[in-house]
Amino acid sequence: MEIERKFLIDRLPEDAKEYPYHIIEQGYLSTEPVVRVRKEDDSYYLTYKSKGLLEREEYNLPLTKKSYEHLLKKTDGHVLTKKRYLIPISNQNLTIELDIFEGRFEGLILAEVEFKTREDAQSFLPPDWFGKDVTFSGEYQNSRLSSQP
Repeated sequence: MEIERKFLIDRLPEDAKEYPYHIIEQGYLSTEPVVRVRKEDDSYYLTYKSKGLLEREEYNLPLTKKSYEHLLKKTDGHVLTKKRYLIPISNQNLTIELDIFEGRFEGLILAEVEFKTREDAQSFLPPDWFGKDVTFSGEYQNSRLSSQP
């Protein structure tokens, strides 16, 4: 089960780019249900996600590079590219996944925080540099972004 909140980011913290990061490329074979292929650095995955905004089922299956490249050609919509910084919130034992989009969505910056329980997610107080909470709008789900005209 994935439990996460998502926020728009208007301004980056000064040290954001000092944290470790991943280079991510992903495309969608289906958006309902969500079936995604992703390259994260040198690892490849096929992911299924159920419906939902705050909570949803998520399953990741490893792929080979060859399988990933084959499936990526079959995706619909736009392939998303982003750099994901991993910023710890040490006093809460959480990690901010800060996504800085490139390519078609350059300028878009989102932060996601995953939680162990729904209660933890609902009681989370975001850092002051977080912008609007877009968890429940669905507008900024990557699968929806990929299908924008």
